Amino acid sequence: MIPNFKAHPWHGIPVGDEAPDVVNVFVEIVPSDTIKYEIDKQSGYLKVDRPQQFSNIIPALYGFIPRTYCHDEVLRLAVESGAQNVDTGDLDPLDICVLSSHNINSGGMIMEALPIGGFKMIDKGEADDKIVAVMKGDHAFGHFRDISELPQAEVKRLMHYFLTYKNLPDEPAKCTIHEVYGAEHAKKVIQASQQDYANKFGG
Repeated sequence: MIPNFKAHPWHGIPVGDEAPDVVNVFVEIVPSDTIKYEIDKQSGYLKVDRPQQFSNIIPALYGFIPRTYCHDEVLRLAVESGAQNVDTGDLDPLDICVLSSHNINSGGMIMEALPIGGFKMIDKGEADDKIVAVMKGDHAFGHFRDISELPQAEVKRLMHYFLTYKNLPDEPAKCTIHEVYGAEHAKKVIQASQQDYANKFGG
């Protein structure tokens, strides 16, 4: 008899056969959350990272792409794009936010998403890319194929969140967004993070 087991969300779930065009996403946070959850890298369970201190709420589903890692190859893309004051990848799985019109109440799930762009974010010297994607089959967002097709208000809303979610009111900004890029570069970032994962963990 084969014993049941729970696959580790980072290491035990494939990125998907159609990557980087369609990727699996492990969702950690949904827009209704007032607690920031993140994966515990050792156990694979969601853990409480911190309560949200202010009114900035994540405007999309948020998580990571399994079997990715942000290190030298992701750093190389940031440097090649002209980013300055960046020394390394952030040594975490690749972050991704997924736009959907559906009211999803909790994280800890897997979904398929289509990358349409991203933000080249630099956080205290680390390349911390945020991929922007749409939920596969979503009736309101699923037809978008590039971030340039989104309403600018939607892009600015995402940018504002990522630029402010770590800041206290009396502190200077900790993060900068070097550039907003489209689907083609987003897929390069995904592939670079897959290579970084293979270099770090094998496979």
